[in-house]
Amino acid sequence: MKKLITAVSIAVASLTFSYTPSFAHCEIPCGIYDDEARVHQIQEYILTIEKSMRAIQELSKGLNDPLTLNQVVRWIDNKDAHARKIQEIVWQYFFTQRVKPVDPKDKEKYEKYLKELELLNKLSFYAMKAKQSVDIKVVDKLRETLEKFEEVYFGKKHIEEHHKHEH
Repeated sequence: MKKLITAVSIAVASLTFSYTPSFAHCEIPCGIYDDEARVHQIQEYILTIEKSMRAIQELSKGLNDPLTLNQVVRWIDNKDAHARKIQEIVWQYFFTQRVKPVDPKDKEKYEKYLKELELLNKLSFYAMKAKQSVDIKVVDKLRETLEKFEEVYFGKKHIEEHHKHEH
């Protein structure tokens, strides 16, 4: 069992340190933005993280052969990669380019700005937590936070209208 734990630790460490960054959008500015598409990407990444966590939990029950160990490591890598992608969209797209500083004198806009920053920070935080665990509660926190961000960022009317067209 010690050998198995050591092998898993080495595999996870190698995956962690082999990270190569990619970027969600340019900074030219090109003027080509699709905020809804980015939110949909995050939703898809959350779903992928959840599926990965469930697979890791299930496969770990029979962790006694190299093939199963290989699959667990691949699911861990998949989960972590999608959590990083969420962080890239949050930081490179929304923080850097879309949520712009607001004059504190404009109380209403400033409050919205602060709430967006708070929710983006929470998204990044829960994405980090998803890398550290296989707890589905983290996935729930990611979804809840993303829904709150959508409501603040797009506005309630936009969300209601958007959901009408989905059904």
